Amino acid sequence: MKHLKFDNQFVQQLPADSITENYPRQVQGACFSWVTPKHMQAPAMVAYSKEAAALLDSQEQDCQSESFIQVFAGNQQLDGMQSYATSYGGHQFGNWAGQLGDGRAINLGEITNKQGERWAIQLKGAGPTPYSRTADGLAVLRSSIREFLCSEAMVHLGVPTTRALSVLTTGEQLVRDVMYDGNPAPEPGAVVCRLAPSFTRFGHFQYYAQQNVELLKQFVDYTIKMDFPHLPELNKETYIKWFEEVCTSTCAMIVEWMRVGFVHGVMNTDNMSILGLTIDYGPYGWLEPYDPNWTPNTTDAQHHRYAFGQQAQIGHWNLYQLANAIYPLIDEVEPLEKALNEYAGRYGKQWLLMMTKKLGFSSVNKETDSDLVKQLLTFLGQQEIDMTIFYRRLANVSSKDDTLDIETAIKQLSPAFYSDELSANTKKALTDWLEVYWQRRQQDSITAEQRIVLMNKVNPKYVLRNYLAQQAIEKSEQGDHSMVNELLDVLRHPYDEQPDKEHLNQKRPEWAKLKVGCSMLSCSS
Repeated sequence: MKHLKFDNQFVQQLPADSITENYPRQVQGACFSWVTPKHMQAPAMVAYSKEAAALLDSQEQDCQSESFIQVFAGNQQLDGMQSYATSYGGHQFGNWAGQLGDGRAINLGEITNKQGERWAIQLKGAGPTPYSRTADGLAVLRSSIREFLCSEAMVHLGVPTTRALSVLTTGEQLVRDVMYDGNPAPEPGAVVCRLAPSFTRFGHFQYYAQQNVELLKQFVDYTIKMDFPHLPELNKETYIKWFEEVCTSTCAMIVEWMRVGFVHGVMNTDNMSILGLTIDYGPYGWLEPYDPNWTPNTTDAQHHRYAFGQQAQIGHWNLYQLANAIYPLIDEVEPLEKALNEYAGRYGKQWLLMMTKKLGFSSVNKETDSDLVKQLLTFLGQQEIDMTIFYRRLANVSSKDDTLDIETAIKQLSPAFYSDELSANTKKALTDWLEVYWQRRQQDSITAEQRIVLMNKVNPKYVLRNYLAQQAIEKSEQGDHSMVNELLDVLRHPYDEQPDKEHLNQKRPEWAKLKVGCSMLSCSS
């Protein structure tokens, strides 16, 4: 790992906390605090991503070395590493929470790879920081596997995301109350190594804006210089252009979430990346039965603020909070409002285009497609239908002599239904929709073969189903990491058929419907 060359611009260009002791406190006037990772007793490999390693110009043999384990458990520092935690704030569930910061994350520094890409390296679960409040700054294997697998699954799905290099056990036991119900229990500890061009969040700008305009401007200027280098010289017009780009990338990210059925679960402003990357895989989940009101987060079980169908609206709300934070640098409401309004219009257009691709149309028909999509989603929401399986199998609904065979079509789609027997009303509703859908397909210019190719590029066959992740976790907690690595491998090719992996493309089993880790998750980690 000695080939890694560090160029730590964050700590070189931004103000440091004047206090060097590591204890919980409020940090003012600084963007980061110096922190050393906790020494772990007996770190061991669970899994690593060869694709993420390549971003650091590393080979698989590097990942299999003892040096790799010691470095990315936090036990050894390479030449040039400068470990620190950043300060930020944020709105949590709609309320200002004040200082939050990297309470469980320690940055090791930034490298530039052979392609000229900058990658920040961060350990999650490597020990306490000044921002840990009453927590220990550590993480358990359960949440670490979920973060590792989902980070890498998302990139292969084509969803903007931070990356995960490795997940290691620490050889230590941590006590956690998984469901916050007064039943704490020991769990194996773990550390995830995360990579991103930048881990900057909306909450950074919010927190610095609360302190003084000079600190806010310094951080905004740094962010634009390092993460948006294509923008021109720093002035008010550049700040506006920058905010517009953040709105655009945030919109694009959420459209991709909706395409694959991903529910972030905790879209607080401190969990929103300034680069439009999916960040902080906590109580996330994947839609299995289609339900726009579903949230995987136990903390959100009453209000469903961060439910699947609310994600675009929450993204807009979060951008509004970012606009409030940077307003002192612009001192004009109109350009910020314009960018926010454009987000709403852009999302509607991009979402409809995405949905028409899922249905296999080569272009959008404004007169018909919006109603067709809404009718389908209403139908899916009224039944218990697996979203991933339904869209994937829809590509193979075919005709005889250009006439839709309804019985054959329903048989093709039936594996997506959680009910063994379809009621007469369900069959009628599906038949009515299929007939309209078929007419629309006949109007499209592409061939049947082209349509299948189009649909299979946007409708994955394999996603990180909640129950599969839980099964892998339970095996890994017993020392068997084979399923973690099997899922990692299958999710490298989520759009391919992979005939020998059909067992990973099955509806949620009945036993998983209400099981902790499969249906609902907490922020406990």
